[in-house]
Amino acid sequence: MNQFLGPLDSSGRVPPLQQTRVSSFLVSIHGALARQLALALPGQFKAGWQTELNTQLHRETEIVSLLLRATSWAPDVMAFYNTLIWEMAWLPNPVSGVTDGRLAATIDIAALGHAAHGAIRPAALLPVEASADDPFVVALRRIEFESSRLIQTQIHFLKSDDLKPARDAVSAAVNDRHRQVRKLWAEMLDSIGIKHRADDE
Repeated sequence: MNQFLGPLDSSGRVPPLQQTRVSSFLVSIHGALARQLALALPGQFKAGWQTELNTQLHRETEIVSLLLRATSWAPDVMAFYNTLIWEMAWLPNPVSGVTDGRLAATIDIAALGHAAHGAIRPAALLPVEASADDPFVVALRRIEFESSRLIQTQIHFLKSDDLKPARDAVSAAVNDRHRQVRKLWAEMLDSIGIKHRADDE
């Protein structure tokens, strides 16, 4: 097991199958967030945190678009199975104990977003000798940079006054999504020979 992607080719590029597997996971989770945010956000905003989540919607879409174009895709016999497992995992799971259905769903989306941007550090997979001209390398670094900002959106919402009455349920939802995302991320990395490091969590 290795800690980093590779072995790199003579140009310092990550092997296409590793690119494909990593990007497939990231496209799946960020695509799910974009779809769910698009459905959950109301047509008329009534709270400041809704404007922040609207910004996240567009950032998630940008991440998916970036990965689709920056990845050197390769045939992957596990693609269908992995995608099925991941997409089922990201299905909405509205938080119990919250009477407002839209709010309960939005809490779950924010919890998933918190995990996607907090538990996954894609740039940490890159060895120092990875080519700075490789679009995939640049994309992973860009995503990690964006994640450091986007996680503030989830924190702003999850700690808002609107959610004070459901604080325990919110915390449980965040913890559950973190465990789920970490497990699936680690399994995906294991499938391409990468050891998931505890300090990446």
